[in-house]
Amino acid sequence: MKRYAIIPARYGSTRFPGKALATLFGKPMILHVYEKVKQSALFDEVYIATDDMRISRTVEASGAKTVLTDPSLPSGTDRCAVTAKELDLKGLIINVQGDEPLIESAALEALCEAFEDPEVRMASLMTPLLNKPDYHNPNVVKVVVDSFSNAMYFSRSLIPFNRDNDPRMHYFRHVGVYGFRHDLLQEFVALPPGHYEMTEKLEQLRALENGIKIRMVETSYQGIGVDTPQDLEAITLKMGR
Repeated sequence: MKRYAIIPARYGSTRFPGKALATLFGKPMILHVYEKVKQSALFDEVYIATDDMRISRTVEASGAKTVLTDPSLPSGTDRCAVTAKELDLKGLIINVQGDEPLIESAALEALCEAFEDPEVRMASLMTPLLNKPDYHNPNVVKVVVDSFSNAMYFSRSLIPFNRDNDPRMHYFRHVGVYGFRHDLLQEFVALPPGHYEMTEKLEQLRALENGIKIRMVETSYQGIGVDTPQDLEAITLKMGR
């Protein structure tokens, strides 16, 4: 099965306009993501799906392959689906968010390996939630899984609720990197938004509401998704530069 990585990158981020081109260690953030994915050597091709010519020109000057997508598309998953359909990509599609400049090869490899199970059609990553202040941070999405490592629910609230204050309780944070078999990706974006998806504002709940299983892969990768200029500063401090 061929593997393709698609990195969606839009210019008009609400909290951080133009963040894909924000400078991190002397180069645009989107190029850090692209280079990390390319260096993993896991994929037959890597594409950047963007809605803006400024992003397209910048990354193409560095040798990246881009696909221009409609700015009105509602999500990065939709950009991935349009790109996969336009290029007739058949196989495994990995959606790597354009704001994950610290993404690690080991995490991507583990996600790809989940699809060695023929029953897995969609998968994502989770990592131990180690920072207690994030327990009640709605921007940190939590996930609980069943005995087969399939997601039971995602929430911005802390789940599960530890009624008896068991000190052995541990929690998992969702890392928003997704894998899809190509047919499931097209099926997913054709579904209407679900009730819980709209309530929590979490796109992945659409899959669960429609009976689509999401295999969760545990990883030690913590990462820092960049949503604000402050997040970019946090990465700089984390890397000691």
